[in-house]
Amino acid sequence: MDKVYHFSAPGRTEIGGNHTDHQHGRVLAAAVDMETTAEVTLNGTNIIRVDSAGYRPVEIDLSALTIREEEKNTTAALIRGVAAAFQQRGYKLSGFDAKVKSTVLPGSGLSSSAAFEVLIGRILNGLFADNAVSVIEIAQIGQYAENVYFSKPSGLMDQMASSVGGLVFIDFADPKRPIVEKIDHDFAHCGYTLCIIDSGADHADLTAEYAAIPAEMKNVAAYFGKAVLRDVDEQEFYARLADVRKAIGDRAVLRAMHFFDESRRVQMQVRALKNDNFAAFLNYVNESGNASWELLQNITPLGATAHQEMAFTLVLCRKLLGGEGAVRVHGGGFAGTVLAFVPNEQFEQFKNAMDSAIGSGSTQKLHIQ
Repeated sequence: MDKVYHFSAPGRTEIGGNHTDHQHGRVLAAAVDMETTAEVTLNGTNIIRVDSAGYRPVEIDLSALTIREEEKNTTAALIRGVAAAFQQRGYKLSGFDAKVKSTVLPGSGLSSSAAFEVLIGRILNGLFADNAVSVIEIAQIGQYAENVYFSKPSGLMDQMASSVGGLVFIDFADPKRPIVEKIDHDFAHCGYTLCIIDSGADHADLTAEYAAIPAEMKNVAAYFGKAVLRDVDEQEFYARLADVRKAIGDRAVLRAMHFFDESRRVQMQVRALKNDNFAAFLNYVNESGNASWELLQNITPLGATAHQEMAFTLVLCRKLLGGEGAVRVHGGGFAGTVLAFVPNEQFEQFKNAMDSAIGSGSTQKLHIQ
């Protein structure tokens, strides 16, 4: 009987740093207790076969790992991209069969794609690289697959949080050598339940909305002769605000303002946690949520009027919390989920009210792992 190997990778939650990673900013994120798992057997061929529960099986020929235009935005592109990155590093790969299951729901804002990329990276690392590839490099390989093969211009936060694990502060000033610091903190012991609420909005056909955010931020950076906003002097940005507005437009300027504030706010969140000042931390989480709505503008897609699920979910959360706890958009925005810190004693009432208004099972507890 063929030996069966077991691998897993967790989903992630973003707690601070909304849309800052792709501009080399700072983030606060955590791996959570929803994961993607695989049972793997070597098959003696040159073919990788991945059978994910609920999806059509995917096959990748290891002798043909170049980018394929027709595969963009598909699972096959992610597998091919991760395999190509390992092959480029000199590792000799061979075929295997993987049966994949996941509790990281697609569109949940918990980064099911990043968990899948990290899972494939861990499989290749374990079977063919003697686990010599670091957790940081596995995250970078996942981002490479998503950016280059899948054709989604994501930052590195999702993959890094999944690969490193735990609650982590990450500074992407140098994405090739990010500063990663694990933060020791238990939210439950502070009297709050960390949860996500599924707004019911679908991520489908929103790639252009997501892509516009880094594109507009980079346009502002380019005005100052820089590649990303992290390299732009904030004081110079504000000193030349009128000129930048005229050249680039108001939405891009507002999104740049968000970047400067949000990246700095992550540092304040980390400091509050280290000082056991949970009230200050919650205040920063709420500030982050407000900034995403007002400045980043990643709550409602352009032109949407009848369907504004994210906006509705955020407002209802705030009303139910009544000034307690915190709530913010979770992940890329426009659709998917909202993140909330709910007082432990209020959680059941909060959950029942959200389920009644949005749908049964919309609210799920998260635990950092």
